[in-house]
Amino acid sequence: MVTFFEASLDAVSVHHVGNPSQNEMYALSDHPLELKDDVIPKLLMQYFLTPFEKTNEVYHLAHSSDLNLNEVFHFVTEVFEDKSKFHGASEQIAKYLYKVSNHPKIKSGELYVAYFTKVQIEGNQLDAIGIFKSENKETYLKVYPDKGGFTFDYEENAININKLDKGCLVFNIEKEWL
Repeated sequence: MVTFFEASLDAVSVHHVGNPSQNEMYALSDHPLELKDDVIPKLLMQYFLTPFEKTNEVYHLAHSSDLNLNEVFHFVTEVFEDKSKFHGASEQIAKYLYKVSNHPKIKSGELYVAYFTKVQIEGNQLDAIGIFKSENKETYLKVYPDKGGFTFDYEENAININKLDKGCLVFNIEKEWL
């Protein structure tokens, strides 16, 4: 079980990953997001980590011949060994996922790569790298006071933070076991 009541979001990079079979491209950001206030990191942690609180499934990264040939393992290991490589590794993850996203049913969307500290899994507080993708957008109504009454506005193509489309967490644990 994953818990995150003591966790913090240290960094997050956002990229756009299209589907090459649909002639869509990818777009990489130049730098990680600036997490200036306390609200955005808390909302992002809710969006990214809440779905993992209810799961007991744990998988290990694998490769048919040598785990070091698993691209995602290579990129996250690089970051766990040197946090300054975070954004560059996030770009490599985006390029790799773009390259392998050629099934016609894979939708384009924003790819988030996040670095967390003090995420608990099975009682251990660990660093983790999250890889998440938002593909489905929604329209939201905003209601606010206006001249003694209320008025509406809306936001199109917004993300519902209560519905993570796709995601995984990679914990910095048991590398020597693998």
